[in-house]
Amino acid sequence: GSAVVVFNPLPPAFAVTGGGGYCTGGTGVSVGLSGSAVGINYQLFNLFSPVGAPMAGTGAALDFGLQTTAGFYTVVATDALTGCTSNMTGGVAVTILPLPFAYTVTGGGSYCAGGVGVSVGLSASDFGIDYQLYRGVTPVGAPPAGNGIALDFGLQTVAGIYTIQATDASSFCTNNMAGSAT
Repeated sequence: GSAVVVFNPLPPAFAVTGGGGYCTGGTGVSVGLSGSAVGINYQLFNLFSPVGAPMAGTGAALDFGLQTTAGFYTVVATDALTGCTSNMTGGVAVTILPLPFAYTVTGGGSYCAGGVGVSVGLSASDFGIDYQLYRGVTPVGAPPAGNGIALDFGLQTVAGIYTIQATDASSFCTNNMAGSAT
């Protein structure tokens, strides 16, 4: 008799792509694979847990869609014919970035014609956050940077409803502050 030994190659390696951070409440970030091979199935993992069903290779890049769970994502390829598996190159992290804390809009009220107006402010602020005052949908002035204490946007003389939106200077996540001033 004889014995036959067959060498089965591993699925070709492609790089895991995408990942990154997204703001709390956002839609997530895309995770993909730089390429794929026909006859190979690709399973996305978050740490050691599979995410969704395996995707069949197309000969082109793959997109596993928007991922909303924080973690480290990798991909394992399995040859559908031989069962041989191979880890794809690298991995990507998905992080959820916090929104700026919602402090309370202060001030507002009424004033007499010819008066100096009324003050509008914010009860507190945080370093690294910019605060934009709005009258309706119109920005009012330049956004001051947070300084760890309450902010005063000065005397307002135009009637309307004033709100404040905070933007994190590093992540660009935004959040509306609580309440409004009229």
